[in-house]
Amino acid sequence: MGRGVEWQFDPTLDRIVALMDLLGSPQRSYPVVHLAGTNGKTSTARLTESLLARRNLRVGRFTSPHLTSVRERICVDGVPLSEERFVEVYQDVLPYIELIDKQVGKVSFFETLTVMAFAAFADAPVDIAVIETGMGGTWDATNVVDPAVAVITPISLDHTEYLGDDVATISEEKAGIIKPHITAVLAQQDVTAAEVLMRRAAEVEAVVAREGLEFGVLGHEVALGGQLLRLQGLKGVYEEVFLPLYGAHQASNAACALAAVEVLTAGDDPLDQELVRQAFATASSPGRLEVARRGPTVLVDAAHNPGGMQATIEAVHESFDFARLIGVVAVMADKDVRGLLDLLEPVLSEIVVTRNSSPRSMEPAELAELAEGLFGADRVRVADRLDDAIDTAVGLADEDGEFGGAGVLITGSVVTAGDARHLLHVEGA
Repeated sequence: MGRGVEWQFDPTLDRIVALMDLLGSPQRSYPVVHLAGTNGKTSTARLTESLLARRNLRVGRFTSPHLTSVRERICVDGVPLSEERFVEVYQDVLPYIELIDKQVGKVSFFETLTVMAFAAFADAPVDIAVIETGMGGTWDATNVVDPAVAVITPISLDHTEYLGDDVATISEEKAGIIKPHITAVLAQQDVTAAEVLMRRAAEVEAVVAREGLEFGVLGHEVALGGQLLRLQGLKGVYEEVFLPLYGAHQASNAACALAAVEVLTAGDDPLDQELVRQAFATASSPGRLEVARRGPTVLVDAAHNPGGMQATIEAVHESFDFARLIGVVAVMADKDVRGLLDLLEPVLSEIVVTRNSSPRSMEPAELAELAEGLFGADRVRVADRLDDAIDTAVGLADEDGEFGGAGVLITGSVVTAGDARHLLHVEGA
């Protein structure tokens, strides 16, 4: 596309607003569920989509970043746009983009994808769209929608060079998707984040639904292949809901998705219990503590900031019974690498450091130096390529034998998770 890199953040909506005006505001031709937050956005978006689809609605979903193919970001009926359709949509919007390039400024990579999603959904047409912010909220390219409901997933430190170096500042940016007089569904938050979000909701006279107060997880227990939930919705209690995802954080994501869909339904009656069970039982979230293979068990997880990694570690402890866990870690150099390694050190018996396919990936030698300072040199291995790192980790796990209880966790970045899924031939995204 020749549109730069998406991690360059330019706080303006001028280009996207002008583009939407030229295209006739396609983003206003369907209701929208708009999601922001630091962690859990994509999983919550997919769970929301699953519930809506079970209600026989045609759903568009826009999420980022992608694991394997950029086409994953724009889905209709749960399926990424085909290669042909993706090119067709791009060619349809390109003349308008080029006009804005000349009149307003160069349209970015993420803005281009956002425009493509809005146009593809209007053309489908979809009954409703689930739209995830790329970064932040107020100045995010997706923030030209007028959502029926806004969902804010847990907020913590990430992208601090763009969004601010404290939770309060980051929360103010993400709170920008809460629009006047809508309902804001808020996941459980740090006190500082909660105060910012509640203040924004009061300023725009939004209705607030808070996890732990108006809705939430009443109970969850580990089950084969996931967990069994009891959920308190905004309109009722939902019993014996199986979720094929691991960790308390995914239970919370499910509760937020359920509340969002309840907001969209008329009347005070709860959703059909069986519909909710079927929707969640068939949901997926690739690259989120995903079992990529067995014998030994290899988990792939996209955690890339301390908040996400803490949730992953807690889920591993709760859902798996490893006698020994070997880590394969590749991270972006601009992330809180020491913070991630600090969390992993008590959990991993050994760590294999490597790089992923992104130019932002920290070099293995530099990552090894940081890891050795925390783990000790005897627990750190280095591999220049991710495939070699995975082979090394699987070999270490195999040393314990078939019933030794060793496992492998591949983590550190969404790109790392995507690369690992490709190398391990994991299907679906």
